[in-house]
Amino acid sequence: MCFMYIYRLFILILCVVTSLGLFNTTIFTPAFSQVVAPEKQDYATVIMYHRFGESRYPTTNVSIEQFESHLEFIAQGDYTVAPLIDIIETLQSGGVVKDKTVAITVDDAYLSVYTQAWPRLKEFGFPFTIFVATDPVDNNLRNYMSWDQIRELLENGVTIGSQTKSHPHMHRLSPIKVEQELMLSNNRFLEEIGQYPQLFAYPYGEYSLDVIKAVKDAGFIAAFGQNSGVLFASDAMFELPRFAFNENYGSIDRLKLALYGKPLRVKDIAPQDMVLSENPPSYGFTVDQSLMPISQLRCFSGEYGKLTVEVLGPRAEIRLPGAMKGPRSRINCTMPADNGRWRWFGRQFLVN
Repeated sequence: MCFMYIYRLFILILCVVTSLGLFNTTIFTPAFSQVVAPEKQDYATVIMYHRFGESRYPTTNVSIEQFESHLEFIAQGDYTVAPLIDIIETLQSGGVVKDKTVAITVDDAYLSVYTQAWPRLKEFGFPFTIFVATDPVDNNLRNYMSWDQIRELLENGVTIGSQTKSHPHMHRLSPIKVEQELMLSNNRFLEEIGQYPQLFAYPYGEYSLDVIKAVKDAGFIAAFGQNSGVLFASDAMFELPRFAFNENYGSIDRLKLALYGKPLRVKDIAPQDMVLSENPPSYGFTVDQSLMPISQLRCFSGEYGKLTVEVLGPRAEIRLPGAMKGPRSRINCTMPADNGRWRWFGRQFLVN
């Protein structure tokens, strides 16, 4: 009897509230409605360069004017430039970083890093990481840095990472050759700078599942490709993205898009290996539940432009109309975030 009385009273109140137009999601919210928790700040943007002021190499070079405009834009915005190693160690320990945190990286240890980039980075007080292949330095190749210069960078707080011994296409090497590239370069780092690097960058951004395992076994704590995206704390610490900049892709608008980005949190990526066993690949991934719905997910390739995306709950299946033309092809996926920001996830594929 008591239950029936309470039930009838609830129905009566509900009818009155509804008739007065007071029944809305602001005033009357069911107890079982989903509450979206704030996004954990376990993400950062990593940008990468190669050469500075070397116009003969436009695909790997940025002009001095471009680079200075990048540094000025970062300095004038609400961005935090942090050492890459600090970001990785913080995220791996379950910590958080500030929103709009960025790390600056440079590949290949060209001399212009020392003569052009470093003085400007010092002027702004920006830390950076340089990834070094040891053979060009050992062989005193023209337009490469020397070990003395690399030691000077290290002594002034620059993080030194590895990019193997000879900068090969690692996925084309035998397992023994891959192991030798990592072991011999690590030995040279120990001899010349007194330490093993903790961070690794795949030459050309190329790797396979076997290469990932070898890099892990060599003692590195994280590794980076050359696919666009915002890194976040996950199990994929050996497939981390970076936004690459050069003369053709070095505008302030593109820089802003990268720095203002947020991660497109995905898992269960198929195919797992970027070295394709079938072409075109049956490509797909599962988006984190916190980002649902994903109806606004869009994906693009260099060969075919906008691609067909089939959404099945949190699962996205991306279909290409034809084969990838290689030897390296990329698919970039984006989705709107909050406050005019965008989420990014890019993946590179290798066509043998």
